[in-house]
Amino acid sequence: MAERDRAIAAFLEAAGWGGAARAPLAGDASFRRYERVAAAGRRAVLMDAPPGREDVRPFLRICRHLRGLGYSAPDILAEDAPAGLLLLEDLGDDTFTRLLARGEAEAPLYALAADLLIDLHRRPKAEAAPGWLAPYDDDALLREAALLTEWYLPAVTGAKLPPPAEREYRALWAAAFRDARRVPETLVLRDFHVDNLIRLSDRPGIAACGLLDFQDALRGPVAYDLVSLLEDARRDVPDALRAGIRARYLAAFPALDAADLDGAMAVLGAQRHAKVIGIFTRLWRRDGKTGYLVHIPRVWRLFERAASHPALAPMRGWLDTHIPPDLRRAPDARGAA
Repeated sequence: MAERDRAIAAFLEAAGWGGAARAPLAGDASFRRYERVAAAGRRAVLMDAPPGREDVRPFLRICRHLRGLGYSAPDILAEDAPAGLLLLEDLGDDTFTRLLARGEAEAPLYALAADLLIDLHRRPKAEAAPGWLAPYDDDALLREAALLTEWYLPAVTGAKLPPPAEREYRALWAAAFRDARRVPETLVLRDFHVDNLIRLSDRPGIAACGLLDFQDALRGPVAYDLVSLLEDARRDVPDALRAGIRARYLAAFPALDAADLDGAMAVLGAQRHAKVIGIFTRLWRRDGKTGYLVHIPRVWRLFERAASHPALAPMRGWLDTHIPPDLRRAPDARGAA
């Protein structure tokens, strides 16, 4: 740690922030750490992404792309990519999560987020999702969905899933993904939810929606970020608000078939919920982070609702056989199950 602190001090010195005061900011589920640095009336955010565990180059590329499209990703003030150190514009503390916790109305915040997606999805695919952006293909979606059986199921049963059942699970997803592909493709930010959105009150229009945590962006179906916003693993989104934002989005795309959007949202929502349940379990089992387990019952409720769509009827049957309702709970952090 002392060596890392020296590297950070040297980085800040070279960037013109030598001697700046440093204070920790809230982290996330990755190995990245964030600090607010302050000097001579200036503020910035330090991203510390240890090489070998994190790679800042995807963040830099997506950040510059988003800024080039006119969106409020943070400005890059200084960088040392090989060392895993970035100095970023400080967008402040008004994340949508904090604003909602302070009692701000939900509808305007969610409408702002939806309007940003609408603007992004109106752009030509080649502009929004250029060729260098990796595809969110079925293999990637399947690897993520498999986290449910790889991490969660052993945690609640104490046993691995038998290979025939695992093969069936994967085959059912592969079939369901066809419904996810009935909508256009664009840039998919992948973690587009209130924790990663920040209001910038001094900026007009959709520029007021600051963007965080987008380094995993890919090229994929437009429904993904919409369902990420509306089916949040960390907070309940009222049904009326969900319906209103869906209607707002559909009104912006009159040529988009509502049934195709709903099918894609159901399949991608279910895939995301399977992934998140697996990730939250892995964060506990592998990394010792138990704080995410509290959200698993909510994510299961969202998964069950998504699986009620006709496109997922075979998956619903598989779940009832291999992960029946009595197993759909947060694993017990005090033991193996």
